[in-house]
Amino acid sequence: MTARPAAVLFDMDGTLVDTEVLWWETAEEVAAGLGHRLTGADAPEVVGRAVADTAAHLIRVTGATDPAAPERVAAALSQGFFRRVDAGAPPRPGARRLLAELESAGVPFALVSASPRTVVDAVVHGALADVPFAFTLSADDTVRTKPHPDPYRAAAERLGLDPGACVAVEDSPDGTASAVAAGSAVLVVPSLLPVPEGAGRSFARSLEEVDLGVLGAALGAR
Repeated sequence: MTARPAAVLFDMDGTLVDTEVLWWETAEEVAAGLGHRLTGADAPEVVGRAVADTAAHLIRVTGATDPAAPERVAAALSQGFFRRVDAGAPPRPGARRLLAELESAGVPFALVSASPRTVVDAVVHGALADVPFAFTLSADDTVRTKPHPDPYRAAAERLGLDPGACVAVEDSPDGTASAVAAGSAVLVVPSLLPVPEGAGRSFARSLEEVDLGVLGAALGAR
């Protein structure tokens, strides 16, 4: 019999909503303002990364020496991304059907994001306004965010569960690393960046092919 996850922990950007492109556009805009043209070589430091990580990368590649640069660049990234998300962040294909299935089956689910609270709230009150998440967790809610294990450990703790009883659904290498390090099984549905195979992770091409059985199989495969 297929195992049943005690809870499902969803990443947001690129997993439930189509925002990775919006984040890339934001990073392109900010990079251009610093005199740098973003290319595929920058992707590992941009896609799926927290604001502070991407800001630090842009400062490194542009050689910015202004002491206020980290805060200034991070603020520009946050504001630009929020502006785009607030204008509309469509759900990924299959997301709403899967969330409805979990709700009907009585399986709790939460949002675990590396985006700032302002962006998470914009999505949760916009594109995902009617979704009954147990709670949402943003980059502002833990001392360290992805790829560190803190977000997924904190989410499991809030649910009163062992991380190993939960399945995380992720699209990026950093998010996957975070969930694996926390001890959760991970179902990877890649978007912009490929995620390498490894222990504790299963793969699906789209949320359209994911159901409770697939999530249970991911838990059993860890």
